[in-house]
Amino acid sequence: METLLNRENDKLVITVKGRVDTTTAPELEKAIFDNIDGVKELVLDLKDMPYTSSAGLRVLLKGEKAMKSQGKMTITNVCDDVMDIFEMTGFSDILTIE
Repeated sequence: METLLNRENDKLVITVKGRVDTTTAPELEKAIFDNIDGVKELVLDLKDMPYTSSAGLRVLLKGEKAMKSQGKMTITNVCDDVMDIFEMTGFSDILTIE
């Protein structure tokens, strides 16, 4: 898994490439939490993320909770397989998905 970061003022876009699972979820968590100070809008672009495990879901939930106190988090470009996971777990009701 790889993350690409693009920050403009108080907006941070993190593009996730590859699978997020038990092995790679800590990398995603580090990418988010090492960079959200002063961020009012966090966008996670998942166009190149074909799969997430429960470990990845935990990181997304933790990111959502952290951003509620300072702004908002939006998830974009979710593939059908990951959207199925979000819907089965109820995350589609918790996360802002565009």
